[in-house]
Amino acid sequence: MYPGAHAALTPDKPAFILVESGETLTYQQLEDRSARLAQVLFAAGLRPGDTVAMLAHNSPLYYEVYWAAMRSGLYMTPVNAQLSSTEIAYIVNDCDAKAFVVAADFAAVIAEVLPLIQVRLLLASGGAIDGFDDLEEALAAAPEGPLDHEPRGREMVYSSGTTGLPKGVQAPLPPYLASEGSDPLLGVFGPIFGWDSDSIYLNPAPLYHGAPLRFGGMIHSVGGTVVSLRKFDAETALQTIERYAVTHSQWVPTMFVRLLKLPAEVRAKYDLSSHRVAVHAAAPCAVEVKAGIIEWWGPILFEYYSSTEAIGITFTDSATWAAHPGTVGKAGLGILHICDDEGNELDAFEDGIVYFERDVMPFAYHNAPDKTRAAQHPANENWSSVGDIGHVDDEGFLFLTDRVSFMIIAGGVNIYPQEVENALALHDAVFDIAVIGVPDAEMGQRVHGVVQLEPDHAASPELERELIEFLRARIAHYKVPRRIDFWDTLPRNAMGKMLKREVLATYIKRTVAE
Repeated sequence: MYPGAHAALTPDKPAFILVESGETLTYQQLEDRSARLAQVLFAAGLRPGDTVAMLAHNSPLYYEVYWAAMRSGLYMTPVNAQLSSTEIAYIVNDCDAKAFVVAADFAAVIAEVLPLIQVRLLLASGGAIDGFDDLEEALAAAPEGPLDHEPRGREMVYSSGTTGLPKGVQAPLPPYLASEGSDPLLGVFGPIFGWDSDSIYLNPAPLYHGAPLRFGGMIHSVGGTVVSLRKFDAETALQTIERYAVTHSQWVPTMFVRLLKLPAEVRAKYDLSSHRVAVHAAAPCAVEVKAGIIEWWGPILFEYYSSTEAIGITFTDSATWAAHPGTVGKAGLGILHICDDEGNELDAFEDGIVYFERDVMPFAYHNAPDKTRAAQHPANENWSSVGDIGHVDDEGFLFLTDRVSFMIIAGGVNIYPQEVENALALHDAVFDIAVIGVPDAEMGQRVHGVVQLEPDHAASPELERELIEFLRARIAHYKVPRRIDFWDTLPRNAMGKMLKREVLATYIKRTVAE
């Protein structure tokens, strides 16, 4: 179902709550405002297959635009709120946006974006932006009620761009009306996580990323409530679980690390008894980190491995993970294949490129057929990969190692930074860690560590030696960085993914300057 069905039954029920401000969007308001916005978009000439882009921080606006697109046969492209003006313009132009909805607190950056884009309809929410029409005035002037014809739309989310320019992930539009069907992934995720109209779902992550946006849409499809943080804070997240009796939540591993580093008295302060299912994904989670959360919260953790491209999905619950520590589960959508660089399938326990086989290729990169082909298996076009490395055991459980693009080759030996980062993540002095391969005349590359320290620790040669010895006691010595630099900050996107190319570029720039 979509919001209109729930508005008819529970009009005053909250569909979305923004924690920090208390802003609440009821199902009736979501139905009315998304229907009116659909009318505005249609009057501006947008038709099924066109794109509406938006730029905002987490707020009710997100789902007003989302559901306007989902009930109009449009693609909805959220733009990363952390991007520069040129990066924003790139996405708006690349997605061929016919409409662009922007929150007024982005007025300064949009002044730089506007000369770089050509968009038919520009709408500003929450205040004035030069060159934009006022969203509230446009909604007030629009006809009440839904469009006569409401084909289902889709998200077109841009990949995070951790290894290059972001790519628009475009799946075919569904062949049914908005009132007849929901996100096809709901049939996969819903039964596993137990979503229903009583679900209260905590979103601590930015809605411009695929999983938070889609999960919120799926919660609306079953009539639940999305409770969202504007920005992640570990203690605020715990406070929110207690305050709103949260039943379901989704996290990334870096959030778990921040939660585990809270003082014991803070961790014990909040009532988490309503919390039945905690889902995590987006990056490999260190065994020690996940075990610590399960010990604290109980066996309520579910992990899935997928991607913005939704090429396939694996699942594991807490009990299964405990029996296979480190696994991301077995395939729940698609058939797993592990292949070498030439596309040959590998045996169990051999690391290779992770492919999923589907009946059809589930996506294409918008305006980038060469990148779409590069994601496909050399001989099987319905097998696709996002470049992750891993292996399956003899029972078919998948274990991720790292990304192809992050692998370090030192003296002909493959080293995966994720293993090193996981080993160091819970050291008391370490707030964040990036491991990169830097140029080396003898070995080709060498392993190098960059650490952001906790506020109560200071950089020193003694601490560097302590961290190196900490690693040598836990992993093979050839994987341990020879040197560790201490930086004030490390670049992660808001979903917790380390921007390795930025770390390497900064390292090289600093090295040359020295």
